[in-house]
Amino acid sequence: MCGIFGIVGRNARVEPAVLDRATRSLAHRGPDDSGTILLRESAPAELEIGLGNRRLAILDLSPLGHQPMRDPQSGNWIVYNGEIYNFGEVRKELEFAGVEFRSHSDTEVLLKAYARWGEQCLDKLRGMFAFAIWDPRRQRLLIARDPMGIKPLYYTQSGGHFLFSSEARTLVGTGLISPRIDCAGLVNYLTFGSAYDPFTLIEGVHALPPGHTLTWEDGAVKLSRYWDLVDDGAEVKSSAISVRDESSRDDKEAVAHLEPLLEESVRLQLVSDVPVGVFLSGGIDSSALVSILSRGGVRPSTFSIVFRESEFSEAAYSRLIAQKFKTDHHEITVAQGDFLAAIPDALRAMDLPTLDGVNTYFVSRETRGAGVKVALSGLGGDEVFAGYSSFRTVPRMERFGEIWKHIPGVLRGPLAAIFAAVAPENDRNRKLAALARENGRLVHPYFLSRMLFTAGQRDFLLRSHDASVAAAVAGSQQMWLNRAAALDPVNRVSYLESRCYMLNTLLRDADFMSMSQGLEVRVPLIDHQLAKAVLELPGAWKVNGTPKKLLVEALAGSLPDEIVHRRKRGFTMPFDKWMRGELRPEIEAVLTTQKINEGPLGGLIDGKQVAQVWRGFLDGKVSWSRPWSLYVLERWCEMNSVVA
Repeated sequence: MCGIFGIVGRNARVEPAVLDRATRSLAHRGPDDSGTILLRESAPAELEIGLGNRRLAILDLSPLGHQPMRDPQSGNWIVYNGEIYNFGEVRKELEFAGVEFRSHSDTEVLLKAYARWGEQCLDKLRGMFAFAIWDPRRQRLLIARDPMGIKPLYYTQSGGHFLFSSEARTLVGTGLISPRIDCAGLVNYLTFGSAYDPFTLIEGVHALPPGHTLTWEDGAVKLSRYWDLVDDGAEVKSSAISVRDESSRDDKEAVAHLEPLLEESVRLQLVSDVPVGVFLSGGIDSSALVSILSRGGVRPSTFSIVFRESEFSEAAYSRLIAQKFKTDHHEITVAQGDFLAAIPDALRAMDLPTLDGVNTYFVSRETRGAGVKVALSGLGGDEVFAGYSSFRTVPRMERFGEIWKHIPGVLRGPLAAIFAAVAPENDRNRKLAALARENGRLVHPYFLSRMLFTAGQRDFLLRSHDASVAAAVAGSQQMWLNRAAALDPVNRVSYLESRCYMLNTLLRDADFMSMSQGLEVRVPLIDHQLAKAVLELPGAWKVNGTPKKLLVEALAGSLPDEIVHRRKRGFTMPFDKWMRGELRPEIEAVLTTQKINEGPLGGLIDGKQVAQVWRGFLDGKVSWSRPWSLYVLERWCEMNSVVA
């Protein structure tokens, strides 16, 4: 696990100081080693290529794993962030073909695999990764991101320079791009609490989408998809809802098929030259990891955050699992005050602003402090195995939307107003009312289910409304929806959760918050082969009574009923209470009309409307998440000198 940076100058100098400064900015991602290389080519164009790496040593702790790494046979150079879990299998195939190795690192395996198979080597890899290979014979740079988007990679073009990095802020720190807010990224952030790929909050900086490669050759940039959860042939251009034939297999056969896939995914991700722990919350997903490891004869070390305040503690559930599977269990006991005190450092750790990242920062800090360098997480179980309420509500909203389309336009406004006035006040009805009000501005009900501010609410916040920006944002959502359109309603939600919320919030937060502490987090439940296999099963099998039915049954009844049927609860903290108490002076000082108007957001967001959001929260009319997201955005802009 590492942080990587690269810069190519075409008829433009690459200053060594820029390369060194950018690499140092990633030191938190790789405290164990550092390396840079500056290459020069003179034909057919004057090129300078700078590559930098900060290393967190997990596989082959010796100096032979140092990066940037060169293949002496091909002359190729690589910088690489991540883990190839099946690198041993790929290495054996290469050795059988006569390839020789100097180290025991997966970095060298990846470098040799590219030399032998080119970009097709990606088809052989199982892992999480972002890497760049400079191929001097072809005068070409190849960068790639793993199929599920677990590891990030950002890029930008500035004059004669092309740059990429593990973190967006590193690109700003080079001084080669202007630190200005990207309007499409801002709209995304206000809508969902995080920017959605390929947008970021920084103008000109883009995220390489998951399962994609980017090639830079002779100044031209080309993006290509090499993998997705759905095959290209499944993509349709209509909004028709199709349902798979569910009679061809039964769910018992599916469970039997999933058992070895689950075991293989978890087993592969144990590969490490340092001890591997497990985040154990006592929920189904983390408990599943412990069960699978125990079934394979592994007695894992498990780590749980335990709050002194009983109303926030899940200790009873994690202890139950630890006792049942006889793990080497560690409880990290903290008080609410410890969490509250971590918020300033968590804000500084954010590479991009996010609504949810503080929780992940805190867990990562405490786990790394306990001496753990690699931890398995159950992240992704909800998206793959249909654990969210959205798997039931969104299909209902789809049906509502289909009915609503057939109501004459002149009647929709009055009917929406009547519904909002008489329907019982609950989250489901509020979203149905919004679905009616926002008719024509919503790409799909799924996006409404994840919305922070609706389009109408954004209109009040933003000073101006650029139709091209709105079209770009909607186009990105429509692209994912098109790829999911041939799926049944439940699997469509699974695909969209994986490619939207999980990718842009959960995985991004997990990456930069854990790496800020020099901790590697692995996510076996979203191994790309496993995730695709589950997506190919009928959605009705996944929401049939038992929570995460296919996952639970694939564990052969090993989880106690108390775990399976407990009320779903994430790692949440009482932000509503804190923002009315200890945090109120800090947030109130930031969300004033004058502060916003005179600050970095003033040219884009109306401070008066921001202040109204804060007052609405104090009056109990607005959820805490909306003012908190605006506070995080303003503070992130201040800390990173990003302006409108």
